[in-house]
Amino acid sequence: MSRRKRVRSLRCPTCKKLVLRSDPEFPFCSERCRLIDLGKWASDAYVVSTPVFDPDELEQPSSPPDHKSEKPEGGADSGRPTRKPH
Repeated sequence: MSRRKRVRSLRCPTCKKLVLRSDPEFPFCSERCRLIDLGKWASDAYVVSTPVFDPDELEQPSSPPDHKSEKPEGGADSGRPTRKPH
């Protein structure tokens, strides 16, 4: 029984044509598709969907909140009217 060797391939990310791993422009089908993809990166068309966290930042304990900078309730910035004593 002869075993057939499986040829690895995938689709060009730009035009979705079938591309073989042995092609010179792999994973793209042509230089044109490679340049189109590069242009998308350069113009920020691609974005990372989740925020990237620095592992060193997560290990450092955060400083406790500064309670002195909080404004008292009913201040000018609270949106509530201030009461005046009679």
